[in-house]
Parts: sequence; structure tokens; C-alpha cells
Amino acid sequence: MKIRKERFFMLIEVIVQHPDDARDAEKYGVDRLELVTAIGEGGLTPSYGMMIKSVIDQVNIPVQVMVRPHSRSFIYTQEELNIIKEDINIMKNIGVQGIVFGCLDQHGMIDEQTLQQVLEVTGDMDVTFHRAFDEAKDLVRSYKTLCKYKNQISRVLTSGGQATVKETDPLTTLIELQKELNGPEILVGSGLKQSTFKQIAQKINANEYHFGSGVRVDGSFVEPIDEKKVRSFREVGDLIRRSSGSK
Repeated sequence: MKIRKERFFMLIEVIVQHPDDARDAEKYGVDRLELVTAIGEGGLTPSYGMMIKSVIDQVNIPVQVMVRPHSRSFIYTQEELNIIKEDINIMKNIGVQGIVFGCLDQHGMIDEQTLQQVLEVTGDMDVTFHRAFDEAKDLVRSYKTLCKYKNQISRVLTSGGQATVKETDPLTTLIELQKELNGPEILVGSGLKQSTFKQIAQKINANEYHFGSGVRVDGSFVEPIDEKKVRSFREVGDLIRRSSGSK
């Protein structure tokens, strides 16, 4: 059983695409990485060995590796599910400790049958349920479904059902649910920017935030991670922590 540790700081997760990204992110003070390829398609499973192993061997912070075989949908056939499970087994064999995965059924709800099969393979790996969640028809009901697997799923990446994070009631509702049900952590992400982050973070009051282009030079994934932007987001987190009286 995973034991949730109480934190007194704002955790920052950043999308990385290769070892240079990963090394820079760690150097700039990022807490956790999400490793993906094909970011233009929303992120797909990276290559083994050269990419995944190179990254996990070169950084000391946690790395969550995307497990997503295609970008057509979050609905998977049995053949695709077999590929997903094989991918996870290979990742375990090369030392990957965490994955990012999500699945829906044809009715727009969490596909529990697929999820259960995947969780049987992940075992003690750290699991993030990704933004497939935001395409679910009922976010509250979907979150309650994921709460059944809270000992296996550590967190849910979500923008509250929006294209990008806003100061929306759905996110606040999900975070309150997380506290009430002691469910998977709400990892807030998609479209977070310096200009609005402080207001959003103060309103939402989450523990974990996920950044993509918002920490890049010129806001572009073809550019490197910008140290000043990472530091800026960290300073906002520290400010909010101090103002809330956390130790």
C-alpha cells in the first residue's frame, strides 16, 4: 500500500522530452518529471533504452513516463491493451518507477475493466491518471470511481474539464473531494502561465501543479526550459505557503 506523505510545499511537475530537458529541470528545482514524446499529439509513449533509460539514469528526482500508444482517443482495443501492458513490463525491467496512463469507455466514463488490467501490471509503480479524465462526461463521478483505486493511483492530472486551467468551480470541487475522500491527489495542469498563476493557485489551493510550455523559453516546446520561469512559479508557491501559515 502506498502511504501518502503530508507536504508543506507546492510540488512542481514539468513535462520533459529528452535527457537535456530532464537535467535542466532537476537543476532548476523541479520536483517531478513527466517524460513524453510527440507532445504535439498530447504526449505518447517514449522510446525505451535510449530515451527512457537515459533520463531515469541521469536524474535523481521522480520520473513519470507516459503510457499512451496513440492519440486517436482514450479507448483501447484488447490488442492495444496488450501493447500497453507489455510497454509497462519493459519499463519496470529498465527501472521506471512511475507511469502516466488514462482510459475511458465508449460512454465517456472511466474504463474500469481496462484500468484494472493495467493496475495488475503496474504493481507498486507510482501511477498518475492523465487528462483523459478531462474528457469524461462527469468529473465528480469519475473522480469517485478513481478513489476506489487510491492505493494504486497516486494522482489525477486535470484542468477541471477545461482546455486550460482557470479559476473554475470544478477544480475547487475536485480538491475538496480529494480531502474529504482521501482520494488520489489532484495534480492541476494545462496552460498554466506566469501572468495568472498566482491568482489561480490562491483560488484552487492545490498541492501539486503540472507545467508544460509555461516553463519554456518563448512558451514553446521546441525551446529549452526557462530557469527564471521555474523559479518564478516556485516563488509563488513559497509565498502562498507562508501566507497560509504552513511550516
